[in-house]
Amino acid sequence: MKALHYAVYLLAGVAAAGAALYLVVYLYRWEWQRALLCGVLLLVIELLLVGTVVLARLGRLDRRITASHARGEEVLRRLEQSRAEGPTRFRWLNEGDRGVMVFVPVLMATGAALSGLALLVQKVASASVRPGAERRLAGRLASLAAPPGGICGNGPWPAEEPPVPPARPRRGALAVAGVVVVALAGTLLVKAISDATQTRGADVPDAAATTVVFQIEVGGTEDTTAYPQAADALWETCRRAISAPRQHGVLGRLEDDVFVGVLRPPLAAHDMRRLHGCLSDATSDRTVAHVLGRGQATSEEH
Repeated sequence: MKALHYAVYLLAGVAAAGAALYLVVYLYRWEWQRALLCGVLLLVIELLLVGTVVLARLGRLDRRITASHARGEEVLRRLEQSRAEGPTRFRWLNEGDRGVMVFVPVLMATGAALSGLALLVQKVASASVRPGAERRLAGRLASLAAPPGGICGNGPWPAEEPPVPPARPRRGALAVAGVVVVALAGTLLVKAISDATQTRGADVPDAAATTVVFQIEVGGTEDTTAYPQAADALWETCRRAISAPRQHGVLGRLEDDVFVGVLRPPLAAHDMRRLHGCLSDATSDRTVAHVLGRGQATSEEH
């Protein structure tokens, strides 16, 4: 059973790590639909892990309650069995047994008399013993004591050992260093993700325009005459997704399902990544695009 739990934890951990990795990758690529799917998958896996742990704990608690209830039932059964056998009492009080009725009181009186005699002997012995006798007894027992260096001759006495273990500064320093390293790694990771996904200004490349070639697929129809309208709707949606304002945007058709978009002035690397991610991830009127290529066009090419 434990092996099955460990296998579930291992598979869920690997799936959660993969979902978290692709979540970061899709955020970097500005592919929001896929990032949302990975985020939902990560939440589902986390809920699965939490549910597995909770169910395991509840199962253990149920087994403990069942065992405790079984022990209580066993004790109750024994009590009921002893109660069914009749009330218990001293045998010497039984009126039908005259011999025991006479013997037990005599035994109790004899025990009381012997206890008083022993007390008297103890008082006499304590009054007659002198301190010298205890000193002689201590001298006789001194040969049985351990040597000053311990049993092996080189160990300290137990009384010389400190009651509290000494402090371990190395362990504390390692713990502090571990916390610092984890905090620094987390800070660098957050900074790297924010730098990759945040909207910010950038230097415009030295080119005449930015070109993107993509292929589209329109679901539910095979009529190629509807492709230009679907491609134009998807192109305009992704043009509005980038941060830099565009002055000129032209969409041309190369083949039946292949189109090329031209943007002036050219896009920076950050905006280019956002446009690529939008075309690869967004859907408009059942239209899906596949980016075939992108780049910067110089003035000689135009």
